[in-house]
Amino acid sequence: MDTIDTILGPLYTAVSWIIVQFHKLYSVPFGEDSGWAWGLSIVSLVILIRIALIPLFVKQIKATRNMQALQPKMKAIQERYKNDRQRQSEEMMKLYKETGTNPFSSCLPILAQSPFFLALYQVLNKIANNQEVGVLTRDLVKSAREAHIFGAPIAARFMDSADKVATLDASLTNVRVVTVIMILLMSASQFYTQRQLMTKNVDLTVKTPFMQQQKMLMYIFPIIFAVFGINFPVGVLIYWLTTNVWTLGQQMYIIKRNPTPGSLAWKQRQEKLRAKGKLKEDPQEVQARKAVEAARANRQQPKRMTKAQRQAAAVAAEEKRAAEKAGEEQSSTAEKTSGSDRPARTRQQPKKKSGQRKGPQRPKHPSKK
Repeated sequence: MDTIDTILGPLYTAVSWIIVQFHKLYSVPFGEDSGWAWGLSIVSLVILIRIALIPLFVKQIKATRNMQALQPKMKAIQERYKNDRQRQSEEMMKLYKETGTNPFSSCLPILAQSPFFLALYQVLNKIANNQEVGVLTRDLVKSAREAHIFGAPIAARFMDSADKVATLDASLTNVRVVTVIMILLMSASQFYTQRQLMTKNVDLTVKTPFMQQQKMLMYIFPIIFAVFGINFPVGVLIYWLTTNVWTLGQQMYIIKRNPTPGSLAWKQRQEKLRAKGKLKEDPQEVQARKAVEAARANRQQPKRMTKAQRQAAAVAAEEKRAAEKAGEEQSSTAEKTSGSDRPARTRQQPKKKSGQRKGPQRPKHPSKK
């Protein structure tokens, strides 16, 4: 722990200083010891960090798109050099270099945010243990330690014992109810963010391993948050829920304004621009699309029938088949009858003698009689 404190010491000071400044601002309407003053200070800390990380988020979006575009080429390299791992890695690096793609750029926002998350976790942990940290004096630590949000102290955890929660002037039931609700919201927001990315901002016509990985992460990340969330203080849950909501909103804005080509969001945006007359298209493509739409409009769809109508149609079809079969049987009987009364017109052919040659006979030689 001393090693972690030494490494993260400057971040403790930075995080605690930012929280204290926002706390002074929110103390005016809510009061110094109010849980809302401390909770909104944590929310404001998240917003400030995420604004600073916007350039990295833009790089993440570009890197993700480049990786999606490169998936078919990457798959071809893997198939071609599947028995030579070294050559496969060399070709992959060559592909990244030629296209200017960094596969680790998509992780930059999470990596850049992680130190602040760890620093906030340690700051709240020290507040729960009634220890001074950073610029938080003993009076400020006492105020933050006893601050409640919906009846739960911001330094309490789901796994805390009843005695420890009692020292924070709260009940274990309130703490667990609030933490469970926040964990569920945190996991749900993470799931919806990833699902929105997979369903709206990915070209589904190209099936690649990258899509399968993203689909797995869509289910794995919420489970990870739920498992680790029971050990997070309420203040950290506020931090992580806020950053998830920020990510969701930021992603919705990016998908709406600049979607991935070929994705569902891209097609919807093309339709809106086309309806407003702001989209320039090839006249031949426009004519072909109109022809397809006209063909679809003129195509008659079969009317839906009720169960009684379907049964009546089946009975009518069966009766029609029976009538046709009876008609065929009557016509066959009539032909047989008329055939027996008809006189025989065939003439009996004379029987051929044995040894008689077929075809015209050759004349005998004059010497032979």
